[in-house]
Amino acid sequence: MNQKQHSRRTFLRQLGIGSAAVPFLSGLPSCFAWEGQAAAPKRFIVMFSPNGTLPDEFWPDDFGADKPLQLKPILSALEPYRDRMLVLKGVNNKIRGDGDNHMRGMSCLLTATELSPGNIQGGSDTPAGWASGISIDQELKNFFQSNESTFTRFGSLEFGVAVPNRADPWTRMCYAGADQPVAPIDDPGQMFDKLYGGSQDRETVLSVLDIVKDDLKRVSSRLSSTDQQMLQQHMENVFQLEKDIHAAAQQNELVHPEPEIDPEIELVNDNTPAISRMQIDMLVNSFANGMTSVATLQYMRSVGQARMHWLEVDEGHHSLSHEPDNNADAHEKLKRINTWFAGELHYLVDRLAKTPERTGDGCLLDNTQIVWVNELGKGNSHTLSNIPFVLIGGGAGLKTGCAIDCDGAAHNRLWMTIAHGLEHRGLQSFGTERFCEGGLLSELRA
Repeated sequence: MNQKQHSRRTFLRQLGIGSAAVPFLSGLPSCFAWEGQAAAPKRFIVMFSPNGTLPDEFWPDDFGADKPLQLKPILSALEPYRDRMLVLKGVNNKIRGDGDNHMRGMSCLLTATELSPGNIQGGSDTPAGWASGISIDQELKNFFQSNESTFTRFGSLEFGVAVPNRADPWTRMCYAGADQPVAPIDDPGQMFDKLYGGSQDRETVLSVLDIVKDDLKRVSSRLSSTDQQMLQQHMENVFQLEKDIHAAAQQNELVHPEPEIDPEIELVNDNTPAISRMQIDMLVNSFANGMTSVATLQYMRSVGQARMHWLEVDEGHHSLSHEPDNNADAHEKLKRINTWFAGELHYLVDRLAKTPERTGDGCLLDNTQIVWVNELGKGNSHTLSNIPFVLIGGGAGLKTGCAIDCDGAAHNRLWMTIAHGLEHRGLQSFGTERFCEGGLLSELRA
């Protein structure tokens, strides 16, 4: 144990604070003011949604760092944060080899290297296995965890929304290393317990807050007025999350859940919108309290057949994405689906923008780099070219308020550029080395 960890534990013990209260206090600078106040940390979020986009409803008409960003309908929900956005075209996933494009699109998305040999048969003639390298989120996690000043309790958190209970290259995008997939947690109750140390017997404990409220009252007098307000708001958010999770669980018990029959008629429970907001709320809380600096938010999976009844879409998402461009009904429903994903991204961005930094300087969004990405450029062509990338936030020091055409650059180079912006400057290549030629995408730097 290092001296800083020891000092914090000693300080809490002297106040009579139990370990259950630590998640609520770890991010409040005035609680440990004698240790010195560090600068706000850099943070990284990847949000994934599947099955490609609609180019005519997504890409702006004009590209160039000197041209103001104009948002097409799919991205219209993000208009309040247009000046904080960077939309990229011409970024290609050039990874080939075994597996089909859905497999490579998903498991090579964040790893930027080939799939290992394996026996998982996709839509191509050659089966494949897991990705053969680490994903960029885990690379950044390892970098942050190697430094005492950026070390966090969890290192990274992997959130899922309606990810099916199965493990294959279509369901995994995060990898701790070659052939080491990291599964997302798509049960908000399970994630809640992981973050806040929930009770093992919830029938006898009404709330996590009941466990720690006396400890929190004891330490409250030592906090600044700003931290007292942040602590109170955090406690209220956690209390509401727990209520929402219990309500969703009861609803699932009352309504027969839709079956998941994979791969062609996979169904997603109609609680997905509520679960999405719960997961986003916990993600933001984990950042606000210094529990992690790296998170992923995975919606569904590659080849996912979510039936989004809340959007009045009864067909499976993947099946719709295969319809020809002249199918007006499918086009309208795909537009609705992708606009909904953009709306969930807006909710995430808005929460970050409205949450102050623990240092008292700016908000979480100022130091967070969000990347919204898809495994395909366009669903009915299965292309790995022109992957839709939307970047929001100030974490990596990139240009914002514009759209830039990267002219066919390998996505390896984009991950390297973001890593350097997040101060991981020792990363000289990432994924398959030959696709790193040309180095950083300097035209993206502010």
